[in-house]
Amino acid sequence: MMQVDIGIDADTRQEIADGLSRLLADTYTLYLKTHYFHWNVTGPMFQTLHLMFETQYTELALAVDLIAERIRALGFTAPGSYTEYAKLSSIPETTSVPKATEMIKLLVEGQEAVCRTARSIFPVAEKASDEPTADLLTQRLQLHEKTAWMLRSLLEQ
Repeated sequence: MMQVDIGIDADTRQEIADGLSRLLADTYTLYLKTHYFHWNVTGPMFQTLHLMFETQYTELALAVDLIAERIRALGFTAPGSYTEYAKLSSIPETTSVPKATEMIKLLVEGQEAVCRTARSIFPVAEKASDEPTADLLTQRLQLHEKTAWMLRSLLEQ
């Protein structure tokens, strides 16, 4: 296999890829949770939440591809199993079907967890002048912060 020579040394690329693997695991876990809630939401906000969750899980499904492809561009294998994601993710699984307002709270927590993970990768990406990763992180942060705000707004009285 050819060596990757993109102007970032192998150890730094590995550190960035490890961070992106955690981001991928968080994103996939949040995707799965959001899709699960989409299927199982009930109550007076059903239609609104069902459609909102669909929009959110669709965006997350696209995001996992972008993150995994960045890991590959750095020269590493992207994780892709439930076992790996469970080890890497900071977002806990939800195995019961909570009430709609609890679903919203759990999704806010998940969106914020993704933000924290993305933000934790920035220092090494910036130090390495890894603009493509920094750009990806910026885009992810903008989306997750906005989504968390929108979800939080549903909980206000």
